[in-house]
Amino acid sequence: MDIIRLIAAIFLPPLGVFLQVGIGKDFWINIVLTLFGYIPGIIHAVWIILSKK
Repeated sequence: MDIIRLIAAIFLPPLGVFLQVGIGKDFWINIVLTLFGYIPGIIHAVWIILSKK
């Protein structure tokens, strides 16, 4: 399932975070980071997916 989340995080970072943790603090942080720049959103999403097991 992590592979699907990582693929989602690359194309749509908030979706990858949503699939991992749902709507919460990390999701909203990722929305803001993605709005500031696509790359920071991807980095944050991958970090959340790989660190929360």
